Amino acid sequence: MRGLYTTGVLDYFMERNLYLPYVIGVSAGACHATSYLSRQIGRSRKANLDFLEDPRYLSWKNYFKTKEIFGMDFVFDEIPNQLLPFDFEAFAERTEKLVVGATDCVTGEPVYFDEYDRDILTAVRASSSLPFLAPVVTYKGKELLDGGISDPIPIKKAVQDGYRKNIVVLTRNEGYRKKKSNMLWLLKRKYRHYDGLTRALENRYKLYNGTLSYIEEQERQGNIFVIRPQTPLVVGRIEKNRERLDALYNQGYKEAEAQFASLQNWLNS
Repeated sequence: MRGLYTTGVLDYFMERNLYLPYVIGVSAGACHATSYLSRQIGRSRKANLDFLEDPRYLSWKNYFKTKEIFGMDFVFDEIPNQLLPFDFEAFAERTEKLVVGATDCVTGEPVYFDEYDRDILTAVRASSSLPFLAPVVTYKGKELLDGGISDPIPIKKAVQDGYRKNIVVLTRNEGYRKKKSNMLWLLKRKYRHYDGLTRALENRYKLYNGTLSYIEEQERQGNIFVIRPQTPLVVGRIEKNRERLDALYNQGYKEAEAQFASLQNWLNS
């Protein structure tokens, strides 16, 4: 739900007709990237806010019934195909490349997808399936979970793919560092048949913090333009307070607006 900040940023980009040739995201970032590339201003915001009171969207009832705190069929089938249609045609006609990252449960390594037909929703679903809160997704012959496990901020993949100047949208304040999870024992028990996945989960905080250090160094060198929350966040991962989520969306929008002139100068430099 912290991704509402990213949604605000991307909606402002769309209003200013700023579309980047290469877009990469994992988990919520991948979700919001799809609406950005289908040119649907406001869609991600509505998808996150309009169904907050619907237990099929986000509830402990879901979890106790299906072991999914987010109703994944509801989120990745009913909403985009019926209730809040995703524009598959506009997405298919885009000229930009979209890369979606997920985690291979067997190896614990990141897997990246960049070719889609109408199966884009399955790729994003795999990327967004949080361990313990959603089932493993089988896609293109692999067993997959949340892309944030093995490559939480996939900036190095963008560089590897040849992009030397990159915009990074973060949903944590400057100076944030992740702590080692105190739930590892439970995750290891649940995923004991996936040695690669449990290793990735154990090392995730180191990878995340190392990536943040890399981003900060690249930002100082002028290779990365970072948009991050300027004030402390009061929104949790499964936040249901609409007022807080609305405020976070507006924060992303306004901070993108405030930095847009500097961003354009940087892009043109």
